[in-house]
Amino acid sequence: MSRLPALAARQVCRVLEKLGFEPLRQKGSHIFYRHPDGRATVVPVHRGEDLGRGLLRSILRDIEVSRDEFLELL
Repeated sequence: MSRLPALAARQVCRVLEKLGFEPLRQKGSHIFYRHPDGRATVVPVHRGEDLGRGLLRSILRDIEVSRDEFLELL
């Protein structure tokens, strides 16, 4: 099992869209994504900052995707 890398928010958004998530709304720098089956998550998009491993782990838990599956889609 490999460690999660610190990723830019735009990279995470691209993977979410590959998985079928759609940006539903945005409030400030936080984009709310929802999947047609009901799964949802929020991605904070701050220019010049990466998402930390803990936040990325939380997003993966929200979208119910394994770490390995997510890393393959990068």
